[in-house]
Amino acid sequence: MKIAVIYWSGTGNTEQMAKAVAEGAEAELFSVSDFNGNVEEYDRLAFGCPAMGAEELEESQFEPFFASIEHKLNGKAIALFGSYGWGGGEWITGWKERAENDGAVVIGEGVTSLEAPDEEVLDRCRKLGEELAK
Repeated sequence: MKIAVIYWSGTGNTEQMAKAVAEGAEAELFSVSDFNGNVEEYDRLAFGCPAMGAEELEESQFEPFFASIEHKLNGKAIALFGSYGWGGGEWITGWKERAENDGAVVIGEGVTSLEAPDEEVLDRCRKLGEELAK
């Protein structure tokens, strides 16, 4: 099974989470700016992006990337994760609904971390990766 973890991180928090998801899934790891592949080549995908602005995806790199591949997610198992610094992490709920509306099969509710992930959050990320790989 071919799995990719694709993420954007400004402070390194979501990057730490991405590494843990990739470890759990035994997946290839890419920052969104380094991903030049085709998501259709992967059986499963995990996406990581922190909440930005008014609880939304990072708008200069990650949002355009995600919008460009949404039509390719129909029927694909995916996982979502990211960090946030304010609010209650509502962006992950909206992101999950958006992906499900695209036809994706979202594993779990998504893993979130208020600020830097602690060991408990990183364990949840590894488990998310393991679930994605099943």
